[in-house]
Amino acid sequence: MIKIILQDPRHIYPFNERARDLRIQNKPLWLAQRDILAPHTHRELELPYGAKFPRVEEECLLYRDNLYFDSYYMEAFLAEAKLRRRPCQAACSANDPAFREHALPLSTSYTPDGDLYLSELWYFPEGIHSEIEPMSAEPVVIDLDCTEAGYYHVPTYMAYEQGDLTFQVPRRSLIAIDSWVHIFIADIVFGQFTRGARFEEKLEKFPFYKLKILSKAMLEGKQVLESSELVHVGRNCVIDPHATIHGPTIIGDNVTINAGAVIENCIIGSNVNISQDCQLMLSVVGDGSFLPFRSSLFMTTLMENSMVAQNTCLQMCVVGRNTFIGAGTTFTDFNLILTPIRARDGNCQLNYSNRPVLGGCIGHNTRIGAGLIIFPARTIESDVVLYATRDRRVIERDIRFEDSDHHQLSFASLHPRLYPRIEELVVESW
Repeated sequence: MIKIILQDPRHIYPFNERARDLRIQNKPLWLAQRDILAPHTHRELELPYGAKFPRVEEECLLYRDNLYFDSYYMEAFLAEAKLRRRPCQAACSANDPAFREHALPLSTSYTPDGDLYLSELWYFPEGIHSEIEPMSAEPVVIDLDCTEAGYYHVPTYMAYEQGDLTFQVPRRSLIAIDSWVHIFIADIVFGQFTRGARFEEKLEKFPFYKLKILSKAMLEGKQVLESSELVHVGRNCVIDPHATIHGPTIIGDNVTINAGAVIENCIIGSNVNISQDCQLMLSVVGDGSFLPFRSSLFMTTLMENSMVAQNTCLQMCVVGRNTFIGAGTTFTDFNLILTPIRARDGNCQLNYSNRPVLGGCIGHNTRIGAGLIIFPARTIESDVVLYATRDRRVIERDIRFEDSDHHQLSFASLHPRLYPRIEELVVESW
């Protein structure tokens, strides 16, 4: 089967980069797609934006390159589509809790069709013979098979929704990356939470798997969640015996984890250094990142080669590559006045995020100084330098490149701009 990739030229704010090049589960999205489809396809063709569909005489899969899907969803979609033996398009029901609560808000990629939303993912059993063929494909609804998971309980005065805060966790994942919030959803809800849900389901369905884990833990003399069956460690790692690591956790190669660190249900990339007393829960740490002592990540994505300095806590945040966050900087995650949190959607407009609590987002190649307080869902664009001053310690609005503090310095040229906006790239090309 051949796969045909439709390019999505839009940039995701504040990264100023296409979705395909951003990291999901510590992999560039294009690489994650390739790995998942490797068992099903033997060659690929990439179409520039606006190009006509080619004539294809063999079985093919067509998808937009801003889609994140996992192997469980793709196998279910292909199995159902092949049974129908006609052109099919992936769709989600508006009544699917995981899609309705997490994938649909802030999105611009889905096409409404009654009570369905069509995704840009097609299957053609006999190839593509005309331009209109994708438009006449039959919708195939794949249930995301979600389960409800709570992540903490809050007093009624702290949230406009009272009681437990919950996620609708799918066991099959499909989401279009149109906003930075979708990276958070793909990494944490459709990633870390989903892995935990699959693990619990496997324990319930297969008693011998449960016995295997128990026996491995007894043999190693460890608590069950610390056993090697649930904590996968790469090559050449140095892990202090006083560090606490609970699975399901994946640790890459050449990782150093020092005494007092606590890691629970995380993905840790290669060449990562985690210093003393760091706290990491339900987070994704990219390759080459550095966490000095007592820095904390909770439900946060940290892309490659970034650093979060000591005594800094990030909750429900997304941080781009090659970015530095100074000591003691605080990212708040709920509004003190009980108003719904708004975030940038796929059109870069403020819209309701459908999240009662949500942290902030920082782009690539950004430098954030020490001691700042950043309000919920605020964004800081790529290439910005921001430091606390006597008049400003609280970031209460989005920060764009034009607002960067380094413009006021005589040596501003020492911080090059690496990620201009897409409209600026078009102007430069002329």
